[in-house]
Amino acid sequence: MPASPASVHASCVLIGRSGVLIRGASSAGKSALAFQLLEASLAGKLPPAWLVADDRVVLEAVNGRLLAKAPAAISGKIEIRGLGIRQVPHEALALVSLVVDIGAPDAARMPEPDASETEIMGVKLSRLPARTREAAFPALIAAFTAVKKP
Repeated sequence: MPASPASVHASCVLIGRSGVLIRGASSAGKSALAFQLLEASLAGKLPPAWLVADDRVVLEAVNGRLLAKAPAAISGKIEIRGLGIRQVPHEALALVSLVVDIGAPDAARMPEPDASETEIMGVKLSRLPARTREAAFPALIAAFTAVKKP
């Protein structure tokens, strides 16, 4: 039986076939990273990417997989600091395969193996912990999405 959907404070971007769930405290840079990933895709530095959700993400575990979508009221909308809320191309649903934790206390230059995984709603996922929003995130995520397929 699938777990009941849950709304969480996060952002999500679909890159190719990989959903990237971005978590962090308020003002940690979740929306900024989501927008940076969309820009990197437009510049050809990432596979095609679409916003799934910004600020709130509805998560649901189905058959051992974690699905992400936006609440209807904010579908296709993203906050861009200095510009406000903007409508961008978006995808209705993504299969999450990577979790980026901005402001993670266990982030390290050489993370421990157990720091590279997390579990959400009973689904084990790859994890990228970081102390801050790193400039190299698009390149790291590009490498991840090229190697790891859902």
